[in-house]
Amino acid sequence: MPSSPLPAVSLAAVPGRRKTIVELAGEIESRGFSGIYCPSMGDGLGLCEALALSTERIPFGTAIVNIYTRHVTDFAGTAALIQELSGGRFLFGIGVSHQPVHKRLGVRAGKPLADTRAFVDEIDQVPRVGELPPLVLAGLRQRMVALAGEIASGVVFANAARSHMGTSLGVIPRERLDDPGFFVGNMVPTCISEDRAAAAAVNRRTLTGYAMLPNYRNYWKEAGYVEEMEAVEKALEAREVERVPELLSDRWLADTTLFGTASEVREGVEAWVDAGVKTPILVPSSAAGNQLVAFKELFDAYS
Repeated sequence: MPSSPLPAVSLAAVPGRRKTIVELAGEIESRGFSGIYCPSMGDGLGLCEALALSTERIPFGTAIVNIYTRHVTDFAGTAALIQELSGGRFLFGIGVSHQPVHKRLGVRAGKPLADTRAFVDEIDQVPRVGELPPLVLAGLRQRMVALAGEIASGVVFANAARSHMGTSLGVIPRERLDDPGFFVGNMVPTCISEDRAAAAAVNRRTLTGYAMLPNYRNYWKEAGYVEEMEAVEKALEAREVERVPELLSDRWLADTTLFGTASEVREGVEAWVDAGVKTPILVPSSAAGNQLVAFKELFDAYS
């Protein structure tokens, strides 16, 4: 077993199982995992409020909330409430999401860097809310990562390429990276199974949707996967969406996700730490069942 701290995990509030998910958070805490980070699906901010009241020690946060979905004043009030209820354990992860999401929600988004900077400035000016939590910015490409190093308390990636992490973090001043209070996380799709092919297939399905998004394709091109991403773009232009999974190479999949046996996944977590990610955030999926099955497999891997 590795000697370093256990990784953090991603936890989503699945409709119909929300009470079970909150109870699961208590087990995650008792087993010694290093954090719980909640995506936007199922109201991640609401789940964080529940975690503030149902856990005692474990750090937790959003990874991430879309800054365009609520007014900054409303965000400030909720974030400060969670920070107070949790005794200061909350990290408020924010981001600009993606254009298809904005279109679906009827949201008008501006320029990501300018809007993020404005949000951080504005939330600090909201009166009478109490102490705000540290802000962490969702980052992929270098300009947003650099902005996180400038104005935030950390950066959280999702589906990043491990081989490119040193380059990504290179735009953040060394003194910031060396600060123990500066958060560096990455959401890593993870599937544990003795059947490596089945586990890889699960992760490939998970990331196929992300490969449809221009922001992710541009990032993965930056990370060295130009051939794969250009092939995906050609398939999308031809409306051959069903071909996308086969165009995502095994090398790319191994660089962006964790899959295989328990020992292989644990070794992969260590490799992410060596790459500069202080807090790997495992996003568990299972080749044999749902989110709850995936967490059982993860618990067994670290028991």
